[in-house]
Amino acid sequence: MSIDRLIAYVSLSFVAGSMLLLPASAADEPSTAQPAGAVLFSDDFERDEATPDIEDIGPGWRSNSAWRAQGRKQVDLDGGAMHITRVPEADHGVAIFHDVEFQDGSVELKFKLGPGDDLGIDFVDRELKTVHAGHLCIARVKLNGASLSDSKTGTMDLKIREQRQSGKVPPEVAALLKTKTINFPLKLEADQWHHMRVTVEADTMSVAIDGKPVGQFQSVGIAHPTKRMITLAVNKSAWVDDVVVRRIR
Repeated sequence: MSIDRLIAYVSLSFVAGSMLLLPASAADEPSTAQPAGAVLFSDDFERDEATPDIEDIGPGWRSNSAWRAQGRKQVDLDGGAMHITRVPEADHGVAIFHDVEFQDGSVELKFKLGPGDDLGIDFVDRELKTVHAGHLCIARVKLNGASLSDSKTGTMDLKIREQRQSGKVPPEVAALLKTKTINFPLKLEADQWHHMRVTVEADTMSVAIDGKPVGQFQSVGIAHPTKRMITLAVNKSAWVDDVVVRRIR
């Protein structure tokens, strides 16, 4: 058994046999421990757009709405939070970008999902040309589960992506891809605020929700030396608030 698969098995065994039950009120008390690292930036979204019908997220933020949604507004500042909704015209999920630079670090935020919604926190290095769009690793949460993925040596590797798009994936590559994502069961309350912290340190990515560890995943691509951007990825709809990004090193 490979090291990646062994770590994934041990991490999954930690939560196997029970769903992680997280009450809605837990988002108000994310953790008693102060997370490590210097704050690179934070945003509480306590502002309004200058022009209501035009996407104006705020300093440092930008989205893919201009080229993926025909310029339609998909990100709205509403009541001191960010509301993200994919419009019917969009040919891709909503992606909201903010530049950062660290090797190891963490992203924490509050989020709210409805049935069928999801939210991803994607770590990116656009200067890396061996993977599609610089995707390195991603944590994604839904009401019923969370996943952690090594994109760099998995689905976003250019050679592997080409094979998947052609429908001709060799058996050994298919087996490799099964080791590049791990899933954890959850049971989150819909339409209620929750708190999430995703930490990337060395070759390990971990996620905690409402102050409780959900799981971790160890894989070589996570150790990429420079994360230059975070992306909030939404396929349907999500609310986000109180984003804090920290550099550990």
